[in-house]
Amino acid sequence: LYDGLFLPKALEKKRKLKKWKHENGSCDMLDHLLKENNLEPVMEKYGLKPEDDIIFIKEMIAGPLQESKEQEWDFKGRPEEKSFLYEIVSNKRNGVDVDKFDYLARDSLYLGIKNTFDFHRFLQFARVCEVDGRKTICTRDIEEDNMYDLFYIRHRLHKRAYQHRVNKVIEHMIAEAFLKADGHIEIEGSGGRMFTLSTANEDMEAYTKLTDNVFEEILKSSRPELQEAREILQNIVSRKIYKFVGERKPSRIGKARLLAGKKLAQPLPDEEENNLKPEDFEILVINMDYGMKDKNPVEHMHFYSKKEPDVASRIRTEIFSEQLIRVFCKKIDEQSVEAARQQFEQCSKSFTKERKND
Repeated sequence: LYDGLFLPKALEKKRKLKKWKHENGSCDMLDHLLKENNLEPVMEKYGLKPEDDIIFIKEMIAGPLQESKEQEWDFKGRPEEKSFLYEIVSNKRNGVDVDKFDYLARDSLYLGIKNTFDFHRFLQFARVCEVDGRKTICTRDIEEDNMYDLFYIRHRLHKRAYQHRVNKVIEHMIAEAFLKADGHIEIEGSGGRMFTLSTANEDMEAYTKLTDNVFEEILKSSRPELQEAREILQNIVSRKIYKFVGERKPSRIGKARLLAGKKLAQPLPDEEENNLKPEDFEILVINMDYGMKDKNPVEHMHFYSKKEPDVASRIRTEIFSEQLIRVFCKKIDEQSVEAARQQFEQCSKSFTKERKND
């Protein structure tokens, strides 16, 4: 929510803010933890080399820290013959990594959704093979269906939970509340410096204080400058969330938000009295795929056979991706919601096709 929704909105409002990803924050947090806990001597005690291994850890999280067009191997923490190590934590090649194993197992358990991917089998059959002169992690050809299960359960969790329309609209409402509170909440960082919600990521001591307490602080505050933000959060708590207007599969991928925004801003000739304005709509474009947009991640995997365990090859090609456009009305009275639905039905006909119920 913080880097995916709130910061982009804050960036639009304040052009001076730097673009930021949570992977970069993880690297900054690592530096902060190492310094605060004086861990470099501990690393040396156990035979690690901080000057190399800290870089290696960061590269496993975020990829090459500096990319060069002149070099074929941009990583500094480990030499090219150890290339397979960079596929364990955050696999940029195909997305098969322990980070995904972990959150899919966790979320499937707590959401009551059966996880058909068997990571034990993957570990059992995992093998390092050479592909195009570089070592990569491969698995047995008989594990193809198991690998499809990995990406299928990811897609299923996105469809049923992560991208659930109630979940998404609440996320956007929280981001909107934080945006209205930004500048009115001060967070103390290192050296006594003060930061706002949108700049706290620039200082890791301040960033560690961005907990759920921020939500509670706004909700329980009586300060007049936080009134708008407080009202949004109160609406969430009392379940007065933005009303769902409609959902379509766009036929022109990538242009849905722009087209919908312009068309919804134009009232229908016979509906001028509804008093709906562009800012009364929340338009969400939802992308659900198998982890690599319109590409099939299994196509980027390599498999070996029982007869030739050192020879890696690719298997079948399929592409799975889906995009939805969802529109919500911030006004929750029945008259406004019905008018919004009529406008959505009218304007969406020209560029979308109706989504059938699952």
